[in-house]
Amino acid sequence: MSRRITIDPITRLEGHGKIDIFLDDKGDVERAYLQVPDFKGFEKFCEGRAVEEMPTLTQKVCGVCPTAHHTASSKALDDLFKVEPPPAAKKIRELMYNAFMFEDHLLHFFVLGGPDLIVGPDAPGAERNILGVIGKLGLEIGKKAIDIRNRVRGVNAAISGSSLYPVCGLPGGISKTVTEQEKAEIQVVARDAIDFAKFTLKIFHDDVLKNKKFTDLLTGNIFYHDTYYMGMVDDRGKVNFCDGKIRVVDPNGKEFVKFEAKDYLNHLEERVEPWSYLKLLYLKNIGWKGFIDGDGSGVYRVGPLARLNASEGMATPLAQAEYEKMFDTLGDKPVHNTLAYHWARLVEVLYAAERMGELAGDEELTNPHVRNHSHEPPTEGFGVCEAPRGTLFHHYETDEAGIIEKLNLLVATQNSGAAICMSIEKAARAFIKGGHVSDGILNMIEMAFRAYDPCLACATHCLTGRTAALVNLYDKEKKLIKVI
Repeated sequence: MSRRITIDPITRLEGHGKIDIFLDDKGDVERAYLQVPDFKGFEKFCEGRAVEEMPTLTQKVCGVCPTAHHTASSKALDDLFKVEPPPAAKKIRELMYNAFMFEDHLLHFFVLGGPDLIVGPDAPGAERNILGVIGKLGLEIGKKAIDIRNRVRGVNAAISGSSLYPVCGLPGGISKTVTEQEKAEIQVVARDAIDFAKFTLKIFHDDVLKNKKFTDLLTGNIFYHDTYYMGMVDDRGKVNFCDGKIRVVDPNGKEFVKFEAKDYLNHLEERVEPWSYLKLLYLKNIGWKGFIDGDGSGVYRVGPLARLNASEGMATPLAQAEYEKMFDTLGDKPVHNTLAYHWARLVEVLYAAERMGELAGDEELTNPHVRNHSHEPPTEGFGVCEAPRGTLFHHYETDEAGIIEKLNLLVATQNSGAAICMSIEKAARAFIKGGHVSDGILNMIEMAFRAYDPCLACATHCLTGRTAALVNLYDKEKKLIKVI
């Protein structure tokens, strides 16, 4: 019997990774590791570049969430040059961002995570994909999903200059206004987006929540971790993707800390494990206690479920009603069931669509004053936003000419990185017994990371810019005998 099982590559996510599972003599799981072998050096090769390049350069970290990096970077430039964008610019940025969140979350539901939920986690591998989803739901629904994502991306193309990689962000604002005609067209798209968000939630209720196998996993102990949660909230404590303070609650839902982007180094710390290029974040004021649950652990989570857990609710009425339905069904906050990320993500889809509608109807949106200028010499700037996968920080230090001397990116997947590792190992221990392994079992182990919608492309970066590969040699008693 093989004592090692490898899933390589892991599937239906952004980036590249693999899972190594080691079995004991009984064929049960001894350890499981999420390994991220990809390497990128963005933090190093940005040094020496003009800081104004960062909104368009750092978004190339990722092909799925460039708008998140563009937004966090633009906000860091505002802070760096000490300039407040005018109200119209802030609203246009937020409109762009909610359009992005809407279509990105839909991508995950229908293409990445959706096959496990709609087709089934143990369906044949050839069916666990978008084609299987369309086969189950019908071709017309597939067409509608593609159409609304395309139209919402068209909103971003009109606002930002590109449907994928925005080019509008500047220190103190944006590069172009919204015309009255564009505003009217966006209102139509927003109304249709709200309708499709409600329709998607109906699919979730009818085709997912009525599936007993899924609900048993959703409410059971296999996909469960009692951790801290972090997310951005507005001045009323409601979920906000673009502006507000970062709030952390403990496993019992009590506020642990609330802080601004500029204070992130006081609260968050990075660590490195020898088996991955994914740098893991933990709560600095608790410390690293290992891959464990509970309020004595520094492990925390971000993303849709974390944002809902860390907030006092949603800022739009339809999303608030669905938020209440979710917590009424799953129990008191915080909900620790990892598969609830899928439900929370659709609550945010509805919120993003509603917020698009609110902003598209705002009279301020077409105000031609979309940028303020600054004459302050740059030194240091901080920017933060809520990427689809969780909280994203950009931190720049420059010389007086605005040339980058140091850059730090704390990306969403790093925040949840330790919890993702824990989720994979717990699922592997639960499903693999006596050496029995099937394709369906391996897929359910992968479900543990898919719930988070991780972006491993964003998460792998190195402060020094040097790839340091270590080879550890062990004897049969697992004693380390040599490091190369």
